[in-house]
Amino acid sequence: MPSNRAAWQTAPNVNTLEVKSAPYTSPREDEIVIKNGAVAINPVDWIIQERGKMMFTWLKYPFILGLDVAGEVVEIGPGVTRFKVGDRVVGHANGSDQQCNSPAHGAFQTYTVLTINGTSPIPSDLSYESAAVLPLGVSTAACGLFQKDQLGLQHPSATPKPTSKTLLVWGGSTSVGCNAIQLAVAAGYEVITTCSPKNFDYVKKLGASQAFDYNSPTVVADLIRAFEGKSTAGALSIGHRAAENCLDILPKCNGDKFISMATYPLPQPPPKRFVVLTIMVSYLSGLANIWVKSKTRGIRYNFIFGSTLLYNEVGKAVYVDFLPQALADGKYVAAPDPQVVGKGLEHIQAAFDLQRKGVSAKKVVVSL
Repeated sequence: MPSNRAAWQTAPNVNTLEVKSAPYTSPREDEIVIKNGAVAINPVDWIIQERGKMMFTWLKYPFILGLDVAGEVVEIGPGVTRFKVGDRVVGHANGSDQQCNSPAHGAFQTYTVLTINGTSPIPSDLSYESAAVLPLGVSTAACGLFQKDQLGLQHPSATPKPTSKTLLVWGGSTSVGCNAIQLAVAAGYEVITTCSPKNFDYVKKLGASQAFDYNSPTVVADLIRAFEGKSTAGALSIGHRAAENCLDILPKCNGDKFISMATYPLPQPPPKRFVVLTIMVSYLSGLANIWVKSKTRGIRYNFIFGSTLLYNEVGKAVYVDFLPQALADGKYVAAPDPQVVGKGLEHIQAAFDLQRKGVSAKKVVVSL
């Protein structure tokens, strides 16, 4: 049995990971085990570390966190035919999901168990560090774009059929936004997005037809004008006040009036440390504001939980039917670019701390 090590979250609200041995777990039906070559950091990782007892109440500690992983297949479970030992893959680790709730399925260790409908082969010229930026960004974007309880757009393909509809992606240079742009274009939709001006060329290279500065005082009016004569497919909102701004734009547009929200609303940027009561009051105030605006303006919306596609048809549509060939053909870009902070599980806590400070058009990655 291989020797496994992990960066353990030993208890909730402990801002230090402990690197030590971990059990090696063999795969079950429709699962594989990979030896990890690189992992990426998402805000939810350090949010669980800081507030897991309040938000992810089902987790039993010690636990192994992590969602984004790339590496080499070392074992396949019963019934698995898509992969063989030695394949290079990228996958969405679902250990912290309530439906899975298994440390063996967490990314921050040497060996991780993955579900096959959340895993894609990667081409030989794509490094593990570059591939590791994909999973949660791809999954969150795909959930919002394609699930029937979200925007419900047509699925992506190598030869998309134009829909004559235009999608608004607020936050196009984020990890979710980079993937939402590419997936929507591959599904046959025009994309208009927002980001910082320094990232305009970047999001256009990913497929956006137009980009607007989300900090501009006229951005809402500018986007309303940009949608004149177009039929909207709705909006996917990412970032501070993204949903609120989309709620101001969609009523002025023709077409579908649905917002898929990747970011939960807070009335103002949260400070680094604040008490649970402040969090709840701020969160409930934001929800109330969203609810009132949506009802009075005839807008429907739903919040995204980025792993739900692993348990429905969208996971297969993206990770099985679309992404492998799109990556192999160079039609899909691993985005955003990785910012590698070190090699080894011991660097994951430092990666948490860096991601917490914020990065632009980058994703924090640790090599293993």
